[in-house]
Amino acid sequence: MAEKKTEKPKIAEKPKVAEKQEKPEVTEKPGKPEKPKAKAKKKKKGIFSHYKIEGGKLERLFPFCERCGQGYFMADHGDRYTCGQCGFTRYKAAK
Repeated sequence: MAEKKTEKPKIAEKPKVAEKQEKPEVTEKPGKPEKPKAKAKKKKKGIFSHYKIEGGKLERLFPFCERCGQGYFMADHGDRYTCGQCGFTRYKAAK
């Protein structure tokens, strides 16, 4: 039997680039504002942060709301206490 020789077709070589071309600076596209990065979620403070135990006695660190009653603590904002339930605000005495 006669053997057939198969020749591989030659692939055209890519032209060599002598120097790397610099890419133009990418600018912001009009109409597409940047998305803000996601913020880390805040951890909720447990109820243990509202009380302090001294000598076997329980001491409240924040006052209760005068409108809502017992069980609704007021938030401490430096110069005032504010209720998150009803919005009542009590200012601290100036020193």
